Amino acid sequence: MSQVRPFHVAFPVRDLEEAREFYVNVLGCTLGRESELWIDFNLFGHQVVAHLSPEEAKEAQKNPVDGDSVPVRHFGVILETQQWESLAERITQSGKEFLIKPRIRFEGQHGEQRTMFLLDPSGNALEFKSFADDSYIFSK
Repeated sequence: MSQVRPFHVAFPVRDLEEAREFYVNVLGCTLGRESELWIDFNLFGHQVVAHLSPEEAKEAQKNPVDGDSVPVRHFGVILETQQWESLAERITQSGKEFLIKPRIRFEGQHGEQRTMFLLDPSGNALEFKSFADDSYIFSK
């Protein structure tokens, strides 16, 4: 099987400096290239790009999933358990409020996973998860 390549995702933000503060200081991203209209961030080896577009920056509609109200539009990274726990602690220490606090979803079931959600300052939802068994990632 070939190595998974980094993904790229671009999203709107209302303020680039707010985005920089959140992605660097709360999530621990490093900076890549930037201009007056966008900033590249390294999010666990993936390229996520905040584009200045205040009129598009808003919170997403939510749907119920295993007892939580989950934002329909969201992105994130599947982490190893230790990385997930470290990130949960980092976010907690930052004082940033979770949209969905760190928890185990589908506990004891096929697909069991740790999950947490938070919003960036522009209302973009991010989910970070870690599976009890990586074979559950795409299993039915």
